[in-house]
Amino acid sequence: MLEILAITCPIYLVVLAGYVATRSGLFARTDMQVFGKFVFNLALPALIFNALAQRHVSDILHPAYLLSYLFGSLLMLTLAYFTGRRVLKLSMTRSTFMAMGVSCSNSSFIGFPILLLMVAPVAGVALGLNVIVENLVMLPLLLAMAEHSRDGGGGAWHQVVRQSAQRLMKNPLVISVTAGLVVSLLEVTLPQPVIRTVNLFAQASGGLSLFAIGGMLVGLSLSSGWQRVVPLVMGKLIGHPLAVLLIATLVPLIGVTPMEPQLRAAALLMAAMPMLSIYPILGQAYGEADRSATALLICMVSSFFTLSGWMWLLH
Repeated sequence: MLEILAITCPIYLVVLAGYVATRSGLFARTDMQVFGKFVFNLALPALIFNALAQRHVSDILHPAYLLSYLFGSLLMLTLAYFTGRRVLKLSMTRSTFMAMGVSCSNSSFIGFPILLLMVAPVAGVALGLNVIVENLVMLPLLLAMAEHSRDGGGGAWHQVVRQSAQRLMKNPLVISVTAGLVVSLLEVTLPQPVIRTVNLFAQASGGLSLFAIGGMLVGLSLSSGWQRVVPLVMGKLIGHPLAVLLIATLVPLIGVTPMEPQLRAAALLMAAMPMLSIYPILGQAYGEADRSATALLICMVSSFFTLSGWMWLLH
């Protein structure tokens, strides 16, 4: 338990620092949006590029893991979106961000350190696989859905696809994934000055994104808004790992070699993490920053208990 606290406490402390600094007037709440733009456009793309470019493709491609995590995440995305639209009667944009919240994990800043404690030999491999699934498939798909919802869902389908593709081609996250895969596939050795420059940006992503999240929480009434995000939080912390576990159980039926126990545990734990730390930052461009920040805060607090439960079951 003390080892888990040693990992989670700094995360909460950085969020608290952002909240206190903004609440005390050291920063304005609008400054958090500037920090968010820096993370989204520079720091996070550098982190993703590093995760892909510095690994050989053969070291990170495990079909059973990829299929289990991908289709488990897609299952949760589909269930959450249609629950939002059909059951809760939410808008397309809000349903899209509900789907993003339950299907995209904080693999880098929370998941990887916890895997180092639980399944250290496969922690790096699991992180690389998650980066591929979440940044090559899940985030581009969800951003395309968000762009589609911004247009009101109108227009011909081919026009929507073309417009979304044009916007995605300019998206820093998509560009970083593409560049990282190209470098990995071509086995290009980057010059040391380039690697160190990218590392400097990448190292800024974790702390600054959490700090910005804390600042975004200033002015929110969490006591009156927590009920709205409970389904999202439960779907992420319990539904997502169960969906990945279900697909992992079915994958051997189609002839794919099943995962070894440690990799299977890594897939479940990665799915059990809170949603990605830039969730509110992505949401601010679509008017969903406040709700997303509330969901992330409650999810992070709740994850201490749910993760402890999942670790106990795995042990």
